[in-house]
Amino acid sequence: MKWFRYLLQVLFLFVSSLVFSQEFPPINIFYTEDYQAENQNWDISQSQNDFIYVANNKGLLEYNGASWKLFETPNETIMRSVKVFENKVFTGFYMGFGFWEKDIYGDLKYNSIVKEQNVKMLEDEQIWQILEIDGWMIFRSLQRIYLYNLSSKEIKVINVANRINCLAKVAGVIYFHEANKGLFKIQNGAPKLVSNDKIVKDNFIVNVFLKDNRLLLLSKENGFFYLNSNGLEKWKIPSENLLLSKTVYSAKQLRDKSFAIGTISNGLIYFNEIGELQYQIKQSSGLSNNTILSILEDKKNNLWLGLDNGINCVNNISPFKMYNKKSDFLGTIYTSIIYKNNIYLGTNQGLFYREINSKDQFKFIKNTQGQVWSLSIIDEELFCGHNSGTFIINNNKADNIFSKEGTWTILKIDNNTILQGCYDGLYILKNNGFRWELKNKIKGFKNSSKFIVLADDNKIFVNHEYKGVYKLTLDKDFTEVINLEIEQTLAKGIHSSILKYRDKILYANKKGVYVYNKEKDSFSKDSLFSNLIFESSFISAKLVYSPVNDKLWAFSKDHIKYLSPGKLSNKPKIKTISLAESIPKAASGYENIIHINNDNYLIGTSNGYIIINLKSLNEVPEFNIYMNEIKSFIIDEPKENLSLTEKSNLKYKSNNLEFFYSVPNYDKTVTTKYQYKLDGFNKSWSKPTSSNSVLFDNLSYGTYVFNVRAIIGGKLSSNVSTYTFKIERPWYLSNLLISIYVLISLFSFYSVHLASKRYYKKQREDLLEKAKRESELKELESSQEIIKLNNEKLRNDIANKNKELATSTMNMIKKNEFLSTIKMELMNGGDRHVTKVIKIIDNNLNNTDDWKMFQEAFNNADKNFLDKVKDKHPNLTPNDLRLCAYLRLNLSSKEIAPLLNISPRSVEVKRYRLRKKMNLSHDSNLTNYILEI
Repeated sequence: MKWFRYLLQVLFLFVSSLVFSQEFPPINIFYTEDYQAENQNWDISQSQNDFIYVANNKGLLEYNGASWKLFETPNETIMRSVKVFENKVFTGFYMGFGFWEKDIYGDLKYNSIVKEQNVKMLEDEQIWQILEIDGWMIFRSLQRIYLYNLSSKEIKVINVANRINCLAKVAGVIYFHEANKGLFKIQNGAPKLVSNDKIVKDNFIVNVFLKDNRLLLLSKENGFFYLNSNGLEKWKIPSENLLLSKTVYSAKQLRDKSFAIGTISNGLIYFNEIGELQYQIKQSSGLSNNTILSILEDKKNNLWLGLDNGINCVNNISPFKMYNKKSDFLGTIYTSIIYKNNIYLGTNQGLFYREINSKDQFKFIKNTQGQVWSLSIIDEELFCGHNSGTFIINNNKADNIFSKEGTWTILKIDNNTILQGCYDGLYILKNNGFRWELKNKIKGFKNSSKFIVLADDNKIFVNHEYKGVYKLTLDKDFTEVINLEIEQTLAKGIHSSILKYRDKILYANKKGVYVYNKEKDSFSKDSLFSNLIFESSFISAKLVYSPVNDKLWAFSKDHIKYLSPGKLSNKPKIKTISLAESIPKAASGYENIIHINNDNYLIGTSNGYIIINLKSLNEVPEFNIYMNEIKSFIIDEPKENLSLTEKSNLKYKSNNLEFFYSVPNYDKTVTTKYQYKLDGFNKSWSKPTSSNSVLFDNLSYGTYVFNVRAIIGGKLSSNVSTYTFKIERPWYLSNLLISIYVLISLFSFYSVHLASKRYYKKQREDLLEKAKRESELKELESSQEIIKLNNEKLRNDIANKNKELATSTMNMIKKNEFLSTIKMELMNGGDRHVTKVIKIIDNNLNNTDDWKMFQEAFNNADKNFLDKVKDKHPNLTPNDLRLCAYLRLNLSSKEIAPLLNISPRSVEVKRYRLRKKMNLSHDSNLTNYILEI
């Protein structure tokens, strides 16, 4: 019968894998490449600051919400267990156990209890589990239980005969299961038997819980058992068969009394308090591995799973649920709709459907393979716009009513008329009473018509992402375009859209949302609607209107926004749903969302869909940011850790600092972003960034305060983490050298002052000298002018004197000539009276007064000439000087003779004698010589 039971179990698994379909909470997946350690993760614990610690094959892993850090096992063996209590991280491994504490640099340092207390462990003993109770840490190996008192450091040892399968803390009591013996509790440091029921002895007990004030035991292969006063009783749950077909390795009772069960090869099974299956997550549906070695429920109800290969974090109470089961369908969801209690999903692989409340797999509708672009309900019929044309879905069968071109959009004109936007223009379908058929293609427009809106008066708007918004006016029969123009008030845009919202026509692009004004026949930007579009995180301007609940939706990289009427008024309000960039999104331009039931909405994505419960959306709880590590370094040299608790004084060369910080946020659906500010360097906060570190290089000397805060879902962290440090001045800016620099500067300033003073003094003196020279030059010029005038005057005077001299000389010559003539005449008469007259004439001819008068005139005309001749020839007589004067006047011998009252011959004799007195050579000309003196 065992083989038959096994066959049934295998068959059950096979069938359930085919028909069971679920939405799962978001899962954070960490691979070995992420945490840089080995595959297996045996235990998980959480600290007071919400950091996660994992016992890995290679050592202790610490996760701060942003990065992993590995602390290798001291003896390089597999770390099997971890438990954080207060500020210590207790770990157990092969032949050792102890605790880790953080030093001032944020690193964990290990302290061995085994070495400290000289504990003698058994050969090949390993510590598999650690618990805390009443100030005692309890370490479980397969052969022993060690009790360590945190205050007195006392060690107690409980020895057992058989293998210890589990250790559990229930209602302040420690229980353990010993194979083949039963369930025990530790009382006063010693084991006490609780039950040795055959079921307890024969089964491997994985964990012990408290339910309905009774102990509930979970076995490895046979499900749950209640421990009653009269023995064990099976707890029969609705999913009993599912649980019995699995091998349980780990289990945890959660705060809401539900159960998380980790299996050997079937992933995680989650039951509610009464044992109803909520979901089962396996590798095929999101886990990174099917073997769950350890489970932890953290402070925010996330489930941490230590796997045989990797670490996963399941956001168990998230308002988001993911569906990405690849066995159901492949492809991207372009459109979705609710029709006759079914969910229809149009993908790039075809059309799929499932009942709303069913967990069955989605079923494919035949003949719809290919891209499904739109789904519309018109007159209680479901129309499907498809790459192959238009289908009507009836009884989940597809009837192709139009196959001429691919169909984007389908709109109702009246009860018998449908307008289609297709790949090559617009088409009209008519209902002939039996079926829909093609009536005509609208002439005059051949552009692809993905987004169309039917306005009044036969006017149609067609949005083309690359060409703009066409405004078409059709004839009354919708057969041709009678007027076509591009809407000039709108700009074209990638992933733009146009739609009807209530009684308005809206156009949306990257810059905002525009509303059509019928009276002005133009669009204008609307400030309220434009708040739906956030340009910095833009991915698409596709707006989706849900008439069922009157919500208008918009999508971006990190959030979804929706506009809806206020609860107490019709004034619309915009609400924001934060959504991490890592969460799958729809293909840009094909965003879609539908209301399923109550507050649940389905959002189509590129690899499945997301279910979101708006009622479960809560504000982001209070959170703190932590500084994890600070490093300083000199370029091209090793980095040095800085104390996290004390202000650091750094050498100037170590002026490059790197800060590491984090928020222990484990919600996959929201992104943590950080802002920092370095007082003394920055004046304002940085732009939000997802990076959890920042580097400042080549900082100047001075005191700085580094500030960092976090933003999650638009909410700031409760605290701002700060760190103060000082960069010392470089040696060349020390106090001594600064004093020297000051003295040198003062000296230099003084020297410059003196030099400047001398320079300006010299410049002033030069200016004065120049001015003096200029003044003297001007005076000289004036003097020269005066001299020139005086010289001119003198020349005039000399000329006058010469003229007077010449006149005087000529007068004397004429007078003497006249007297001489008279004398000659008288001498020829021979009379005594004549002799007397001659004597008078001689007296007049030799009159010294005439000579004195001539000498005075001559000196005025030729000053100092006679003195020069005397100096040069002192032996000359007055008569010689008189002859020189006449020669100076360049008079001839004939002219000189009357002046001397001698004959010309006598003048020649005098000239001859004068030459001799002057010692002139025979060749020298006497007159020339006298003229040159």
